Amino acid sequence: MTTLAHDHVRPTRTPRLSGPVWLVWRQHRAAYWTLVGLTLVGVLAMVVLRGQMTDYLNTSAPASGALPPDFEKYSGRLTRVGGCLTYLPVLAGVFLGAPLFAGDLESGTAKLVTSQSVGRLRWLTTKLTLTAALITLSTAALSLTFAWWWSPIKGRDDTLEWTSGVFFDGTGPVPVAYALLTFTLGAAIGLLLRRTLVSMAVTLGVVVALGLVWDRFRLNLGHVLTLSSDQGIGPDAAQPELPAQAIQQGQGTSFLTDSGARLDWTTCLNGTDSDRARTACLESKHVIGYTMDYLPVTQMHTMQWLGTGIMLAGTAAAVLFVVEWGRRRLL
Repeated sequence: MTTLAHDHVRPTRTPRLSGPVWLVWRQHRAAYWTLVGLTLVGVLAMVVLRGQMTDYLNTSAPASGALPPDFEKYSGRLTRVGGCLTYLPVLAGVFLGAPLFAGDLESGTAKLVTSQSVGRLRWLTTKLTLTAALITLSTAALSLTFAWWWSPIKGRDDTLEWTSGVFFDGTGPVPVAYALLTFTLGAAIGLLLRRTLVSMAVTLGVVVALGLVWDRFRLNLGHVLTLSSDQGIGPDAAQPELPAQAIQQGQGTSFLTDSGARLDWTTCLNGTDSDRARTACLESKHVIGYTMDYLPVTQMHTMQWLGTGIMLAGTAAAVLFVVEWGRRRLL
């Protein structure tokens, strides 16, 4: 007795979403596909722009390795696109986080879903996890591509400071952590206010305030170093020279006395005094040279990871709040 070959063939099953994951994806598929589409467009655009920049550098860069004098067009593109990427946390918080639970609570979908076989905790964690995973993948793809675009001229263009929000917040782990923080804050606000438009407006205000605080204290994550000279003052005296890509901190170069004290650069500055009179005044105060504070570029990654840790701690706190509040007071 022969056995037909097709009797042994078992149909293969392709992986498909099911259960709460399928429900969440179907419910937010418009936002998810928009996020995926924008990510692909952004990555492709940066790949093309980087190719144009490197082609120009290969054909026009001087033999010394310096950038061409008319390179501003390409560096301008870099900073403009990087500036657009700084709005990712706003988009994540306002358009993905705030409506995540507020929309379901406002429409009554939450009551319908949790009255079925899906428990509150599973519904909460599924919506948070799936959306956070897409935000992480999209933000990481954009951040890595932007850093790859910046890499050929990093350190070669003094106008592209690594401490600026464009590069500090647009590369490394910071964009992912920042977007996750604003997303979870928006989700928590939506869970509390239960109204979509109100939650989006409040989230926008919170994210803007958070951005202002971050911009104000971001550089405090670094360890400020000091350069000093003790070769006297005056036009012929050598001033400290900053290392490459170092960013000067404080109010600029100040004066150093023989006791190690600092005097502000406005010391002995008077509109009616000559340079000779000012020099004599400074010498009477035992000034022996100059001093300045700076942040070296070698601290960039350490500062980024420290900021990432702070943001992830805030994200964890927001997630914990969402889970606990949702389990007890969801409906």
